[in-house]
Amino acid sequence: MNIKPSAAIRQNYNEIAELCRSTGEPVYLTKNGEGDLVVMDIESFTRKEKMLKLKEELLAVEEDRLHGAKDYTVDEVLAQMKDAINEVRHVGD
Repeated sequence: MNIKPSAAIRQNYNEIAELCRSTGEPVYLTKNGEGDLVVMDIESFTRKEKMLKLKEELLAVEEDRLHGAKDYTVDEVLAQMKDAINEVRHVGD
C-alpha cells in the first residue's frame, strides 16, 4: 500500500504518477495524518470500474435466478446468438 502526504502530489506529481502506473496500485494521500484522497492511473481505474460493473451485472443475474428467472444452457445461448447473427446478416436482403 502506497501512502503519501497530500503535499507530495503538489511537489512530486510525476513521481506519484509513475508510481501509480508502474505498480497499477492506488496511492493514498493523507492530510494532517488522516486519509484524504486516493490517486490512481486511468488504466487501473478503468479496469477496476469494468470489474465492478461486471460484478454488479453478475449479482443481478444471480438474484434474478434465485427469484425464478429462466435458466439457459450453454447450447441454448449459443443457438440464440446464432439466430441473432443470422437475423442481422439477412436484414435488407
